[in-house]
Amino acid sequence: MLATTSFHGGPYTHFTHPTATRHHKPYFRLTKPHSTPSICTFLSPRRLTANRFTIRALNRDDVTGSEKEAKPFFPNLHTVKIPVGDRFITVETGQIGRQASGSVVVRDGETIVYTTVCMSDVPSEPSDFFPMSVHYQERFSAAGRTSGGFFKREGRTKDHEVLICRLIDRPLRPTMLKGFYHETQILSWVLSYDGLHSPDSLAVTAAGIAVALSEVPNTNTVAGVRIGLIGDKFVVNPTTMEMEDSKLDLLLAGSETGILMIEGYCDFLPEEKLLEAIEVGQDAVRAICKEVDNLVKICGKPKMLDSIKLPPPELYKHVEEIAGDELVDVLQIKNKVPRRKALSLLEEKVLSILTEEGYVSKSESCVGAEITPDMLEDEDEEEEVVVDGEYDEGDVQIKPFYSEVDVKLVFKSVSSKYLRNRIVKGGKRSDGRTSEEIRVIDAECGLLPRAHGSALFTRGETQALAVVTLGDKQMAQRIDNLVGVEDVKRFYLQYSFPPSCVGEAGRIGAPSRREIGHGTLAERALEPILPSEDDFPYTIRVESTITESNGSSSMASVCGGCLALQDAGVPLKSSIAGIAMGMVLDTEEFGGDGTPLILSDITGSEDASGDMDFKVAGNDDGVTAFQMDIKVGGITLSTMKQALLQAKEGRKRILAEMLKCSPPPSKKLSKYAPLILVMKVKPEKVNLIIGSGGKKVKSIIEETGVESIDTQDNGTVKITARDLASLEKTKVIISNLTMVPVVGDVYRNCKITSVVPYGVFVEIVPGREGLCHVSELSSDWLSKPDDAFKVGDIVDVKLIEINEKGQLRLSRKALLPDQGTAGGSKDSGTPQKSTDKSKPRQSVNTPKGDGDKTSEGTFTKRYVGSRKNEPKTSSNKSDAVASGDGGSALINGEAQVG
Repeated sequence: MLATTSFHGGPYTHFTHPTATRHHKPYFRLTKPHSTPSICTFLSPRRLTANRFTIRALNRDDVTGSEKEAKPFFPNLHTVKIPVGDRFITVETGQIGRQASGSVVVRDGETIVYTTVCMSDVPSEPSDFFPMSVHYQERFSAAGRTSGGFFKREGRTKDHEVLICRLIDRPLRPTMLKGFYHETQILSWVLSYDGLHSPDSLAVTAAGIAVALSEVPNTNTVAGVRIGLIGDKFVVNPTTMEMEDSKLDLLLAGSETGILMIEGYCDFLPEEKLLEAIEVGQDAVRAICKEVDNLVKICGKPKMLDSIKLPPPELYKHVEEIAGDELVDVLQIKNKVPRRKALSLLEEKVLSILTEEGYVSKSESCVGAEITPDMLEDEDEEEEVVVDGEYDEGDVQIKPFYSEVDVKLVFKSVSSKYLRNRIVKGGKRSDGRTSEEIRVIDAECGLLPRAHGSALFTRGETQALAVVTLGDKQMAQRIDNLVGVEDVKRFYLQYSFPPSCVGEAGRIGAPSRREIGHGTLAERALEPILPSEDDFPYTIRVESTITESNGSSSMASVCGGCLALQDAGVPLKSSIAGIAMGMVLDTEEFGGDGTPLILSDITGSEDASGDMDFKVAGNDDGVTAFQMDIKVGGITLSTMKQALLQAKEGRKRILAEMLKCSPPPSKKLSKYAPLILVMKVKPEKVNLIIGSGGKKVKSIIEETGVESIDTQDNGTVKITARDLASLEKTKVIISNLTMVPVVGDVYRNCKITSVVPYGVFVEIVPGREGLCHVSELSSDWLSKPDDAFKVGDIVDVKLIEINEKGQLRLSRKALLPDQGTAGGSKDSGTPQKSTDKSKPRQSVNTPKGDGDKTSEGTFTKRYVGSRKNEPKTSSNKSDAVASGDGGSALINGEAQVG
């Protein structure tokens, strides 16, 4: 709490601790000295007795009426509860962030999101792109944690935070009014997180409410919800625990009038089910928006409608008169780069003609008329009627001036109008296709010989080069999150969009927000077709580099990524394809009634000039990923249904073309891919492999030359190597380490590894040692072991005891002749010398140990590629090795075990 203080010798303040509630806040004032002792007194380090001060917090009931009116506490505080699904979300405004244009605190359970909206005082340069930026941050303190970095504070924006920024931005942008050029910034923080209620959909709703309460002019209130499918029931804003059993992860944002944005992932969900989920989400969004609109009527700020500056209407007429006929011809150029250059030249021509005619002044940045002193007339002079914006009387003519920026904006708007008119009225698109026609497709696999898998997918002027790399668990992507549990991704797709793919020069650096978003969409689309980790123990990385772009590069990454995975030998469950759908409304400007025209496989110009960008990935059975952005006020469910059904037909055609890939995917592991052997040992034996401080596992890696040995608590051991020999050597060592010895087992030709005063250590199998006490070395008395034994000697020993720690006690004396034969000669105590190193060690087991001499380690077979339509007689050397001793299964070069 805050209080004013005084350091003067006379007056000082007292502090009390009143009970305060949310609507009953403490109030502070300076008081005169009195005899009541202070609760909290601060003394100066100097010896000053007079200059001491205290603080007192007064309850609002102790304040006089005049003071209540002079210093009210949060008079604009408003709180509303909105029903969402089976619970309420709480919206509060007027207490935190009061200097922002709009601020709101939204709570769901114990998850709290705080969002603000601010704008610059001065408008920026006019542009066709609304100047809005979104920043979302999850504070570690929200979950009672601290950043693990050196600086102990949040750093750069994480990928999942970038994705939520995009979720906030995409539905808000189409609701912003054109002509408003004040830089707008939306900031959102997660202040509290309970681990159950996800903050992403809450952040979308909070941003929509903050914009509605602010001065930023917009058309509709926006809200967002998540929809899950648990069993056969759709759930609005399910908890994180409920989402673990959900077949659908759909995030929908919209307004009362329609849907603005959807993004979701599922496991081959039919289009009919997806439409049902969208309908449930739209109803929930409508209910939220109605409650928010009531709140805006109470405490919303007036919109800055007077700040909207649009180009003058007559400028559209001038541009169409100059460029109309040529625009029709230019928009019929099929190839993207020549069409772009022709449009650029035509724009310069329009600007030049308007400048010559005196309509454009490059020094003027705003629209208006040039006024000179000669134009100023006497106020009493009779006004004349002006026709067509010109004065014909006298020697002066006034023409309106347009800024260069306005001309460029109008030219782009006119170009879009002509393109839309060509599609709606002419029935032909810029490249001559019909509304449902797919561009020409070409696919090629295996073009990079050293890569584990590669594919080049080309659709029209859009091209993606997909490369697959296989590795072990160390190659997995680790993600830090709020709940503190390390999230490891064994499959991830990284999307790259260099400026060269559109024939331009530009910045190269960290991935942009667009690249992160497109990569995640393609990654989530491919996830449902991947094998489980038990069936394919590799970590999979897909890189998709866009080498050409003219629309739908993310869906090209889905198609190329699917082919590259097959070329890498990943046993996919099925093939999938992606397609981008567009929409052009037959609006009144074309004499239509607003009927939507759905376009399949849209190009870049159709995306920019159209009203929708709807990406759908899947196969004949259903959808795996989808993303939709709307550039108009929203679309209806009937339009969504038409787009989904048309997208399904488009995917079928693309999948048919992918089957014609030449050369086709190899569907087997590359010889350059690492080998992974999966063993199963008893969980309590894992520590024997690791050793103290990891020394044992490190020594095995150094000795055998394998790349890594990964152990899990459940007893799973994964060995990764580049060659078969090191893999087999490591398997033998681990098998020996984890075997279960039985008292009575006999081990022949074992080497002494060390000699100590109390006995010798003997290696019974590689990596496994036991102690043979000095009393068990010889039948005769032996004072010191090194009198008769040294390191490297070969002896036969018998296992006589296993203690509580699993340590082995051995005996040489038990195998001497006088111990087993009544008339045997006494032992001389002289061991065999290690002369024949090639002689194999033998293990002779007593009857009790029969059947127990083998390792407890077991190996699990893995599928590496589909064996459908392959003859059963096919075999190769690798298959024979893979199914060797111990029941092991080796995943290598061309092995297809199954």
